[in-house]
Amino acid sequence: MKTSVLAVGGFAAFFAIGLCATLWYRSAADIERSEPHCGMAVSDAPDDGLVFIHGGRFRLGAAGIYAEETPVQETTVAGFWISSHDVTNAQFARFVKETGYVTIAERGATAQDYPGAQQEWLQPGGAVFQMPLKTLSQTPLGWWHYVRDANWRHPQGPHSSIEGRMNHPVVQLAYADAQAYTHWAGLQLPTEAQWEYAARGGVDGSTYPWGNELNPGGRVMANTWQGEFPFHNTRADGFAGTSPVGCFPANGYGLYDMVGNVWQWTSDWYFPDHRLATAQASAAPASTAVDAAKPLSFDPQNPDVPSRVIKGGSFLCASNYCMRYRPAARQPHDAGLGTDHIGFRTVRNAAD
Repeated sequence: MKTSVLAVGGFAAFFAIGLCATLWYRSAADIERSEPHCGMAVSDAPDDGLVFIHGGRFRLGAAGIYAEETPVQETTVAGFWISSHDVTNAQFARFVKETGYVTIAERGATAQDYPGAQQEWLQPGGAVFQMPLKTLSQTPLGWWHYVRDANWRHPQGPHSSIEGRMNHPVVQLAYADAQAYTHWAGLQLPTEAQWEYAARGGVDGSTYPWGNELNPGGRVMANTWQGEFPFHNTRADGFAGTSPVGCFPANGYGLYDMVGNVWQWTSDWYFPDHRLATAQASAAPASTAVDAAKPLSFDPQNPDVPSRVIKGGSFLCASNYCMRYRPAARQPHDAGLGTDHIGFRTVRNAAD
């Protein structure tokens, strides 16, 4: 069957969809005992916390770290509103309650999407990270598993739950699921340029949203992986997985978790450098008509799979394996595959 790109850690890796018999999960009680109490009070309203970002010109991308972030482009964006935090489980639950929407992870794939696939590979589920033993494979195939019945309600599989985690980012959503939510809410997904401009927080050219030092004064500024990935996480930030929105300092625009916690979908098709970024940045976020058009993406490692740009890194990004907890960082991700470390946030254009 055809493989899917799983954008995690430091590169896009081939991930052959299969079934996993062993489930890794933590109960709500485990989380309550082991993680700090933090975060912000948020409602389930889809426009909760929208922040207006004045338009301007900035340098999109970065040089000297990863090739896909080049060439650096002088880019202009118009003013727009963006949510101050990732869409939460509570917000997505309201959408599902009001519309009856069923996500791709809950429906399963189709033979049309994956011709030649065995029937069991088309069952409902999603990709879940499982910490491997050091004796096992040191490639993504050693720690990513397609888990039957993993979905937004059960991010690590059927024995996991979002109970007590309603202010965590919603995950296990394919691109179409995020788009369905934004259409219902009268909002959009950000373009890559909008997302990066907002993530920089008015500090153009810095490595991180807060400056050029990862942990200024020893302070952990984002939910990332501390320790040797993927074998040992010291959890210096207090979390082994997702954290509630707002646990870490906001950037200069008052936006939380623009890096770390979960990767975030953007509306741009992926291309392996910024040659198309300037043209895409001048357009509004993808409309239904654009989404229906022939994909413009091209991921050299998986050229047959339509991929969108994801931004921001996640709780799985570590200094020894991934430095993508930066505004300039970008990765391709299979538009049809949900994981337990990808979410999204929303925007509203000033002209809307």
